[in-house]
Amino acid sequence: MALAAALAWAVTRVLRGGLPPAASATAIPGLSLRIHRQLCGLPTADEPSSVGEADAWEEAEAEILRDVKPVVELVKDILHSGRYANGGYLSSNDEKVVVEKLLSHHPRAEDKIGCGLDGIMVDRHHEFRQSRCLFVVRTTGDWEDFSYHKCLRAYIEEKYPTHADRFLQKHLVKGSELLRVRKH
Repeated sequence: MALAAALAWAVTRVLRGGLPPAASATAIPGLSLRIHRQLCGLPTADEPSSVGEADAWEEAEAEILRDVKPVVELVKDILHSGRYANGGYLSSNDEKVVVEKLLSHHPRAEDKIGCGLDGIMVDRHHEFRQSRCLFVVRTTGDWEDFSYHKCLRAYIEEKYPTHADRFLQKHLVKGSELLRVRKH
């Protein structure tokens, strides 16, 4: 009860401009600066400030988005715009971006490419007929699908290891803005 009365007195004095906030804690007997700061939500000297961490996260998130969003937009355009018919090979420019920015980062890129890459093709998935996806076409004529999500995940984990988990949880999930499919 005495603590509540002391706090009410200190708050009243601060609001009226009678005591600066730093002085109010020392003016109240028995109320340490540590308690005052904890009650006010300010970090004490031995507590880390989450403000710097939030700023670092926001900067990293913005950087990762600037890096991967154009690639995601390109893949969504390739798969959903109608530019490519089922069984169609990507143009050399689109193929270059997909190979460099995605396929090369796939966890099993060597297995996917196999004996050599003849091209990248768009087609319906053999099991999930409603889904269009990207396929590696090997020089032998064999072809195999690959997940651009797996490629993005591996790329982000490699390039941004300290922020990858948080970014992936926020942006690389179904329904997230980054992966939302635009309707054309």
